[in-house]
Amino acid sequence: MSTEKPQIEKENEVDVLTQREREHEIILYNDDVNTFDHVINTLVDYCGHTYEQAEQCAYIVHFSGKCVVKTGSFEELEPICIKLLEAKLSAEIH
Repeated sequence: MSTEKPQIEKENEVDVLTQREREHEIILYNDDVNTFDHVINTLVDYCGHTYEQAEQCAYIVHFSGKCVVKTGSFEELEPICIKLLEAKLSAEIH
């Protein structure tokens, strides 16, 4: 039997996980006021959607009641959401 103490190896440097900033979302809600064309054109103009993306969002909003139309930091989304509201769409940031 050996009287030698067991060797404990030092662990290598551990990567520290940094918390990513939580992404926010602009949610567009259905209303009975705006036309599909207005919603689509507004999403293209302010959210940078293609016509097809905007059209899909408009249908999702119409049939589901709401749709996430843009994600990002609050600072990025706030001016976009304000423009959607100024265009008389019903939207908010979550």
